[in-house]
Amino acid sequence: MNLSVAVSANWGIGYKNELLFRIHEDLQRFKELTTGKVVVMGHNTFKSLPANRRPLPNRVNIVLSRNASLKIPDVLTCDSIPALEIALQNYNPADIFVIGGEKIYTQLLNHCKRAYITKVESAPPADAFMPNLDTLPNWQLEWESPTMESDGFAYKYCIYTKV
Repeated sequence: MNLSVAVSANWGIGYKNELLFRIHEDLQRFKELTTGKVVVMGHNTFKSLPANRRPLPNRVNIVLSRNASLKIPDVLTCDSIPALEIALQNYNPADIFVIGGEKIYTQLLNHCKRAYITKVESAPPADAFMPNLDTLPNWQLEWESPTMESDGFAYKYCIYTKV
């Protein structure tokens, strides 16, 4: 299993259930990474999708929520980590991407083997955070791009692997 997220300089990922950054190239990269794959997210993340609360196209969308009665058209819903693990048995782990939010990243981080992180050199106000992989001993930076600029932000792509 993988995860994908854009983080601020202090590993912030959101504010008031909205992304901190909308960088065109990063959104394109996310689409390239996840199209044809499985995306796992929390209910709040699903509700924040720009597609008017519809699943991301050309992907298997799975929403993890404690609400056992939650039903969303064209989305697989799971009400627990064990239920999610059963649902994910049907897919190649390399094709599964955790895409947020904070609680889902925290709950599933130890299930992930690779993390695709976009580090943005900015620290706007945030109320949701990703665990800082630079400080976790079982995560190692495998690759880092040069710093790029777009939409007024300096950022770089990083790939971490679990060791």
